[in-house]
Amino acid sequence: MSGDARDVAVEDLAELDAVLELKRLAAEIAKHDRAYHQKDAPLISDAEYDALRARNDAIEARFPHLVRADSPSRRVGAPVAEGFAKVTHARPMLSLGNVFSDAELADFLDGIRRFLKELRDDPAIPVEMTSEPKIDGLSISLRYQDGRLATGATRGDGAVGEDVTANLRTVADIPETISGAPAVLEVRGEVYMRKADFAALNAAQADAGAKVFANPRNAAAGSLRQLDSNITARRPLSFFAYAWGDVSETAWDSQWGFLERLRGWGFPVNPESRLCRGLDDLLAHYNAINAGRMDLPYDIDGMVYKVNRLDWQQRLGFVSRAPRWAIAHKFPAERVQTRLNAISIQVGRTGTLTPVAELEPVTVGGVVVSRATLHNADQIAALDVRVGDTVVVQRAGDVIPQVVEVVRDDGHDARPAFEFPGECPICGSKAMREPGEAATRCTGGLICPAQAVERLKHFVSRDAFDIEGLGGKHVGNFYHDGLIRTPADIFRLGGRAAEIAEREGWGEKSVEKLIDALDERRRIPLERFIYALGIRQVGQATARLLAKTYGDLAAWRAAMAAAADPDSDAYAELTNIDGIGPAVAEDLVAFHAEPHNREVLDDLAALLDVIPFEAPADTGSPIAGKTVVFTGTLEAMTRGEAKARAEALGAKVAGSVSRKTDYVVAGPGAGSKEKKARELGLTVLTEDEWLELIGG
Repeated sequence: MSGDARDVAVEDLAELDAVLELKRLAAEIAKHDRAYHQKDAPLISDAEYDALRARNDAIEARFPHLVRADSPSRRVGAPVAEGFAKVTHARPMLSLGNVFSDAELADFLDGIRRFLKELRDDPAIPVEMTSEPKIDGLSISLRYQDGRLATGATRGDGAVGEDVTANLRTVADIPETISGAPAVLEVRGEVYMRKADFAALNAAQADAGAKVFANPRNAAAGSLRQLDSNITARRPLSFFAYAWGDVSETAWDSQWGFLERLRGWGFPVNPESRLCRGLDDLLAHYNAINAGRMDLPYDIDGMVYKVNRLDWQQRLGFVSRAPRWAIAHKFPAERVQTRLNAISIQVGRTGTLTPVAELEPVTVGGVVVSRATLHNADQIAALDVRVGDTVVVQRAGDVIPQVVEVVRDDGHDARPAFEFPGECPICGSKAMREPGEAATRCTGGLICPAQAVERLKHFVSRDAFDIEGLGGKHVGNFYHDGLIRTPADIFRLGGRAAEIAEREGWGEKSVEKLIDALDERRRIPLERFIYALGIRQVGQATARLLAKTYGDLAAWRAAMAAAADPDSDAYAELTNIDGIGPAVAEDLVAFHAEPHNREVLDDLAALLDVIPFEAPADTGSPIAGKTVVFTGTLEAMTRGEAKARAEALGAKVAGSVSRKTDYVVAGPGAGSKEKKARELGLTVLTEDEWLELIGG
């Protein structure tokens, strides 16, 4: 058949014509999807659009073997899945640091200037940044291979997310195919729900007697995580793209250039994004968006700034789990007034007694709040807050509720002042406040059930063992009913499967899933294992430093035991780790000195496979695995950049010189460190020699 196949009835199409017609319809419908969902400018009527979809469906029904990978029919749902598979991100999806004030943003920009030598030396060079609204949605990563969407995943814990590809195919804003892109391209962005769509969805849910959602973000997250993608297809989800992950080649040299590429590939990019030069530009854009954010069709909770130049991003690198070259600038928290009904005391995993305000429920930033932190005894005294007062509550960073002010009335002075308890409300042990510290702590240690339960909750939390199906409520119930007492008991729950299955809210299938989740977590990286132990002052960044320094579990434990002697080389090595001082070292040594903790570590070591720290891939650099100390004034780069570059090449950077130091890089003005290095016979390099060693 010759001529245009679009006018031929479906039943009269030859197979070759059907191939061509399906190709045309896929492109035509995709064009109209972009016009409607991305530009709010439909090119045809709803009836004409429906006719195109109907013709596509009819041809596919007649020639099912011709259904295309980018078919419009694949965007309306798929059979119910049993669950979500796990996807390991080729490059971690890291979180951003936050600033909450103009001064903090100025400090962030000053930090960039101090890090990059050319900016430090020449204040006239502007720090060009992209500025984009921070969408309040769900972060996802889309992996395209040879121009076709291969996988879509949630952020998860940053390293491993959930495979929600089938659901993401139903989101009209997300292209099924792209042209002119690298062979491998991960596009990252935010799935969200517009305010009007959220209101319509909740109205429909209410009419049907179904669950209504608290806010658009919850609605978007709940819709995307449906096991039946037909449900997702009926939910009005939208998408903004803003970043990349794994990529086979980087064909752009700036953040703004990448946003332009995204637009060219057919991705929606936030139209409020701007390219700014310096602090004043950023603040002007921030204030303009903040003033008009209630009129935006979607929820945002701040702005995101990124260094525009890609080469500067690469040099700045990362600190802990966040980039040095990007920051989120949060909007001021919403404040509301409510009544303080009572003050209760919570006991945390390290024994800290935290006062909690029990409030008359009130909506703050779209979330109903009935409890808020009062931080510590000093904060209660500073606020002079008393039960029965009217208080001002805000969600700090739009997340953590806190009491920030008391609204004085005639009855305030007549109400009794709050007396902070002198003993633990859980175990009755004495509560002590060390000199110079704000926190009051229970002295009961591991005999205190509250501390034991909170430590166990921390152990299974997302950034620790991340055991799916074992939330804080389950941990508390299992502890109080005697099923678990120590972290190792959690991995013995498989032996009590029948007992758990008989508990309220459990059944054979849920127990089976729990046991599978436990088995999946029997293999864990050393840094997550250390963090999961809940040692005081040991967060994720410190846990990673320890894992990087000592390599494996046995070496770390041996070193901590030896460090009990403050005059030992082991103690010197511990405090020599850049970022670990005497206070943290004291808490680490105290943890390992406790016999009960050593028993827990022995128990866990027998049940788990703790994976040694995985150093960066050896690029052939002669400093991989070496310990380096920088001293004096560096002239070619700043101290921060030198440290970051050394670590990127696999070296360990120490703060002081010891026998285990491999290289001391000494610039002008080097003093006692250089002298000690020469006395110990260590290799001392000038900055030029150092640069030659690492390849420039």
